[in-house]
Amino acid sequence: MEAPPYWQRAKRELARADPILATIMRARRGIALGSRGDAFQTLACSIVGQQISVKAAASVWQKVLATVGGTLTPVNIAATAIADLRAAGLSQRKVEYVRELADRFASRRLDPTRWDAMDDEAIIADLTAVRGIGRWTAEMFLIFNLLRPDILPVADVGLQRAVSLHYRRGRVMSERTLRRIAEPWAPWRSVATWYLWRSLDPVPVEY
Repeated sequence: MEAPPYWQRAKRELARADPILATIMRARRGIALGSRGDAFQTLACSIVGQQISVKAAASVWQKVLATVGGTLTPVNIAATAIADLRAAGLSQRKVEYVRELADRFASRRLDPTRWDAMDDEAIIADLTAVRGIGRWTAEMFLIFNLLRPDILPVADVGLQRAVSLHYRRGRVMSERTLRRIAEPWAPWRSVATWYLWRSLDPVPVEY
């Protein structure tokens, strides 16, 4: 998986700005963020995985794929009966969320071709207008799918834990304090966040 074109520059600038991050990055050479591919599938997968374990989410996802014919697309979701999606393991609410997502993609109310010209907050507003997609999910999408370089998901528990460990000696902190600590990381806060996640778990998680 190829790293984003800005990755090496971001690492250099972060290392100069923050010696703690420099140490974390030096210990984790040879790994980088990579795009998770298709926008619709990425968002649908995030909905499927809400409030269940990673193992359970993977199982349901495979059943959903089998139910819609192997490839998840807006057309396939719309053509699949609600009862069949429920039988694959989706709750009634998740069925509603996935079908609404499919409808928004099919009608171009959600249009990935527009996102390159939109800033981060505009895309987050676009995504969170869909039921089942909150700000955290939208931020994960911007980091892992669109590879936006300057996302700081202050509500993310993993980021909070890593910053507390490395910068606050394990003390609890407010989101305001996290934002202040992160100020030197701009405009590469996605990269800093990714390495802080890796400091807790060396295996990259896919969202």
